[in-house]
Amino acid sequence: MEPFIRNHQYNFIKQQTKLLRHASNTVLDPAVIEAVKSSAGSKIVQLFPDATDIQKQMMEKISTLKIEEEFREYLGSLVPYLVEFPRVTEKQIKKLFPKNKKLKMPDLGTIDFRSLTYLGWIDISTNKLFIIYNLNGEIIGVEGKYTLTNRKDMCSLCKGYGEVALVSAISKARVSNSPDYYKAVGNYMCINSHECNKNITDVTDLERFIQNVLG
Repeated sequence: MEPFIRNHQYNFIKQQTKLLRHASNTVLDPAVIEAVKSSAGSKIVQLFPDATDIQKQMMEKISTLKIEEEFREYLGSLVPYLVEFPRVTEKQIKKLFPKNKKLKMPDLGTIDFRSLTYLGWIDISTNKLFIIYNLNGEIIGVEGKYTLTNRKDMCSLCKGYGEVALVSAISKARVSNSPDYYKAVGNYMCINSHECNKNITDVTDLERFIQNVLG
């Protein structure tokens, strides 16, 4: 089988597996555990409307898990089918952000591209956060100024609770006839994109943010 599971989908599967593992360890009523299993299996399969029968069978194995080792083996069995994020080069990144002549590059050699929903990094010298995302088959780059909040809050992208920054990007769409007046798009986001990629289970808000910036 070809890889078919994107990072955020795998995170969702891990989330459902964690819920089932917790129920298996704490709930005594077998009917409740079976309900959790059924719900988890249904939600996971719904992520893949075009899945083949073999792919569905692989994911539905979650309903058979009972002990810790089986949970680990289930998640491990899915890893070979993770879709790798497009391997962008430094030259491609520079083309995405042509106005940044002294663009700080992410360390591409240390990145596990199978664990990326988006490629993100910050430049503390300019207080900018950069995001690269594969939107409908096109590699898109957006940037925004970030302001640290110095407190923990919920990230608008991954819904995780941690260190966030207010990221404000300028939309490419003008909101008036003035050539100098553009709309600002702001969201609270994880300052650590590595942690954000570990938690994100849905790309709806990420894609909405990018599309708002693109105008």
